[in-house]
Amino acid sequence: MGSSGRSTPTAAVPTPADYRYCFARRTHKYLDLDPGRDFEREIVVKVNVPELVRAEVARPSWKRELVALGTNTDPYQWVESRYRMMPEILEALEAAQTPVSVLTKSPLVLRDVEIYERMAKKLPVSVNLSIPTLDEKAWRATEPHTPSPSARLDAVAELRARGIDSGVLIAPLMPGINDDPEQVQPLVERAKEAGATFLGGLALHLRDGVKEVFFAWLEEKRPDLLPEYEELYKGRAYLKPEQRKQATRAVKGWGRSGVRRSRTDGSGSTAGRESPRSETGPARQSTLF
Repeated sequence: MGSSGRSTPTAAVPTPADYRYCFARRTHKYLDLDPGRDFEREIVVKVNVPELVRAEVARPSWKRELVALGTNTDPYQWVESRYRMMPEILEALEAAQTPVSVLTKSPLVLRDVEIYERMAKKLPVSVNLSIPTLDEKAWRATEPHTPSPSARLDAVAELRARGIDSGVLIAPLMPGINDDPEQVQPLVERAKEAGATFLGGLALHLRDGVKEVFFAWLEEKRPDLLPEYEELYKGRAYLKPEQRKQATRAVKGWGRSGVRRSRTDGSGSTAGRESPRSETGPARQSTLF
C-alpha cells in the first residue's frame, strides 16, 4: 500500500471459490503453491492488514487518494466472515478521510453497510458487485461455490437504497459461455431495476498460470469450445480489440466510472468528485478475475 496513487491492500490470498478463470491464481504460483489445486484448497490470510493500513494512513505523506479494495482478490470472500478485517480497514480509511472503492462477488459486503453509509456522507465511496451472468447453468459451471447472481443484485439494490454508489461489472464475458446477448440482456435489465450507478463489461483474459487451468477445464467440460479458445488466445492473454468488442457487444454501459483520486480538506469535505459520464465499466477498478 503506497502513499500516492491508487492503493490496493489485500487481506486474503486468494479466494477459495473454484472459478477457473480467476487471474489471482497466479498469486499462488508466486507463493510457490500450485495455481490449480492449491488455489482451491489453500488460503493465505494477512491478519495484520488492518494494523498496516492504520500505520500507512497515519504517515504525514499520506495523500488521501483513492484506495481500491478488490483489484487482486475479493475482500469479502468467505474467510472474511471469520476474521472480520474489513470493518477495521474501512474505519481506518474513514478516520484518515480517504475515499474507497470496493469490488466483490459477495453480498457479505452488506454486513458493513452502515460503515459505507456513514462514509458516503462525507467521502467518495463506491461498492461494486461483479456478476458474470444470470444464466444458472453458466454460473454453476464457471463459478461454483460463489454467492448467487440474484443475491449480488439484491446487494446492489440495498446499497443504492442507502445512498451508496454501487455498480455492476459483467465479467468476465467468455466467448460461447456467457456472452450471448440473450444471456446478457436479462442481467442488464436487473441491474437497471436495482438502480446500479453504472454498468460495465470486461472480456475474459488468461495469463500464464491461469490459461492452463482454464484450458484444462474447457477440455473436460466444454471440449467443443477448446479449438476456438486456442485460436483466440494463441500467444496472448487478452483478446484482440475486435474480439473484445464482439464479446462485450451486448453490454451497453452507463453511469460513472467509479471514484477518482480525491483529496479532502481538514473539515472532511471532498474535492474532485467525478461527474457522471458514460463508461463500459469502473475504469480504475476492473480486475477481480
